[in-house]
Amino acid sequence: MGQEPRLSPQMTEDVELGELNNSLGFLVRVAQVRVYDQFYERFGADDLRPGEFSMLWVMHLNPGIKQGILAQTLRIKPAHMTKTVRRFEDQGLIEREIPDHDRRSVLLKLTEKGEAFVAANKRNFFGENAYNTHGLSAEEAETLAHLLKRYVGLETGERI
Repeated sequence: MGQEPRLSPQMTEDVELGELNNSLGFLVRVAQVRVYDQFYERFGADDLRPGEFSMLWVMHLNPGIKQGILAQTLRIKPAHMTKTVRRFEDQGLIEREIPDHDRRSVLLKLTEKGEAFVAANKRNFFGENAYNTHGLSAEEAETLAHLLKRYVGLETGERI
């Protein structure tokens, strides 16, 4: 069986959570905080924020993806997407292209530096020593991933 989340003694001894113990919103939020804490432990010095590797990974898999489609797929607000794209471009990780046939679209692709960054960090995100250690068995992690994909509408073959 997996390990229980590590809570402070005060939280486990003095605080009654009541119905929050079964609230999906609350549990997902606490899980997100745990994953972010682990993320910053591993990548805090790399000037990378949670979710940004996901953007780079999807660009790696979909060279020339439209910025709007990427934002919609990853549920990123347009203003935040624009800011992050500019930062990635300033860092030399991506290139933007505005096609002649559709001047309103922005196409994104990784540069050689961006591809090298993704390759160098793939194992940190997806490998056996990935940053998001969870204390679950492989079967438990697979079940949780399956349920979360159902919850957010990412069942096999579906898109958000």
